Amino acid sequence: MATLYTRTMFQKFEQELIQSTTCFLELKTEDASKVVFNVSDRKNWETRVAEVVYVKNSDHASCSCKRFEFVGIICKHILALFRRDQIEYMPDKYILKRWKKTAKSGLVSDANGNEIKDSADPGLLIKRSTMSRLASDVVEDALMCEEGCELLSETLKSLRVKLKLLKDGPSNNEVGGSSSQTQYMKDPKRVRCNGGSKRVTGTKEKAMKLGIRHCRECGHIGHDRRQCPRNLNTPTSPSNNDESTPIDLSDPLFDEFYRMHGPTQ
Repeated sequence: MATLYTRTMFQKFEQELIQSTTCFLELKTEDASKVVFNVSDRKNWETRVAEVVYVKNSDHASCSCKRFEFVGIICKHILALFRRDQIEYMPDKYILKRWKKTAKSGLVSDANGNEIKDSADPGLLIKRSTMSRLASDVVEDALMCEEGCELLSETLKSLRVKLKLLKDGPSNNEVGGSSSQTQYMKDPKRVRCNGGSKRVTGTKEKAMKLGIRHCRECGHIGHDRRQCPRNLNTPTSPSNNDESTPIDLSDPLFDEFYRMHGPTQ
């Protein structure tokens, strides 16, 4: 492994290999298709137990800790099983190419033979990692029985066809045969916001805008308070001088007035 891995990845693998010497295997179940082991290790006075499943038909081992799926390095629990079976060389399927010294010496191609370039988009890398973990869990569950493998195979074939259609886009025949039947999205209807309605105009305010004046005395239109019929029909009250000063006809001043102008009523 030191000749295959880079220095950094070999140090990580070496740590897992050393820790595998302190692991203890206990057979849990065994049948014609698989063998299940409970692998326990003691660390900081605490015992932890992981479950390792070995599928006989595919010669594949998986662990419940999922270190190989997350990090890409085989875990100490599976290494303990390999040491028990005296496996001298690591199987190629547990050695990822990206951790090798020769990772940059060749080109990586897809199913169509096109070169795959590294993606610098962190969001795409996160999605790829999440999908890879999910796909790994599904494969591990399907390998438990023959029916599961057949179901997964049929589902993946159907999913691949749907993804290809999604990638290529719908054709004109699938949409409706012509572009005239294409439906376009219309703008949504405008809705008046709360509080945006017009203020209610009163009767007096409407009359003022039209130039109509109302009498403050009677409320009718066509005249004002000074020309109101009510004020015109009301008798004028006597002045304060008339009410406070009565006329005395016996006053001597009236005698002189009578001699000059004659008697009056």
